[in-house]
Order: sequence, then C-alpha cells, then structure tokens
Amino acid sequence: MARASAVSDRDGSGRPDVFLETERLVLRPFTDAGADTDLLVALDNDPEVMRHINGGRPTSRESIRERTLPRLLHDHPCTGTRGFWAAQRKDTEAFIGWFELRPLDDHDPAVVELGYRLNRAAWGRGYATEGARALVDKGFTDLGVRRVTANTMAVNTGSRRVMEKTGLTFLRAYSEDWPEAIEGSEHGEVEYELTREAWEAADIGARGR
Repeated sequence: MARASAVSDRDGSGRPDVFLETERLVLRPFTDAGADTDLLVALDNDPEVMRHINGGRPTSRESIRERTLPRLLHDHPCTGTRGFWAAQRKDTEAFIGWFELRPLDDHDPAVVELGYRLNRAAWGRGYATEGARALVDKGFTDLGVRRVTANTMAVNTGSRRVMEKTGLTFLRAYSEDWPEAIEGSEHGEVEYELTREAWEAADIGARGR
C-alpha cells in the first residue's frame, strides 16, 4: 500500500495544519470559522449526499453549528488528534467533503471507525478510496490502531465498494431500530473490518509485487 505523507503548516503561512497529503488530496482539521460551516451546510443539504444518512432531508445551519461541528472538532486523547478531517483537492484547493478515522473509545486507539462523506462532484473519481487508504495506513502506522471498522446501509453499494477497495472485508449484516425509517433501511446495515494483521499481510504482499 502506498504511504501518505503527514505534514504540518507546509508553507509557514499560519493556515490550519495539514494532517495528511495523498497524491491528489489534502486532509486538514476543521475549524469553527464560518467558511467551514458554510461548506458543511452545503454538503449536508444535498439530498443525494444524504440519501443513505437521513433520507435526504435538509440540515439546518443551527444543527451544523450545535451538533456537527463539535463532533468534527473533538480532539481524542488516545491519538492526540482529531477523528474527522476536511478534504481538499490539491490542484484547486476545492473542498470535496470529509473523512473520519475516529476511536470508538476516547482513551483507547485500538478500534477506530472509518467514514467519509464527499460531495457529488467528487464521486466516481477514486477520491474516497484514496483518502480512506491514507487514513487507514496512518492509523496502523502511527496511531496505535489494531482494528478498523466501517458501517453503512446494506443498499449503499458505493460506500461498500470503497470499503472493499480500502482493504476491509465483510464482517456481518445486522438491523437497528431507527427513529425514522428511510428508503432502503428495511434491508439493514452491514459492517466491514480490517485488522492490523490483515493490513500488514496485504502490505507485505503489495511490496513484493
């Protein structure tokens, strides 16, 4: 697996630190500035982006400020970093969405959840897989991660393909009781996983080819 580079304040301009760079992407921490709020409002108000999250219902700016941003800005003691990062294209600096690699226990980095939410302009270009692979590599290499887990609706074939391309394998199907059912929820949820041992074995194989 190709390694991504981790850098910080690349040009000394005082811009927010860059957490990871890949071939085409920059992953940086979110801020509580209005510009990031605007980006998140636009992302979460695209019905297609949110179809498998809340059925495509609109999200208010107040909800972004009071519920979404605190979660995205939270620092996790066990990793010394955030669990969510804004993703930008290197060539245009355009915001394309966010990636998640979040410890399930604030004080133990062993198990993390992988996630991603990208705008429609970024779909079908390999960005989701590129960013997810970089974060998984970072987690296993530097953050003490032992297992990566990811969940989505069973009908969300796009997200499932990204999980598989990132190296995760199907673990189980399950059902949950949601306050409000959305289209496709009757088919349940799926969980994928990647252990450190499986990642190491795959990485060795990739280097040997």
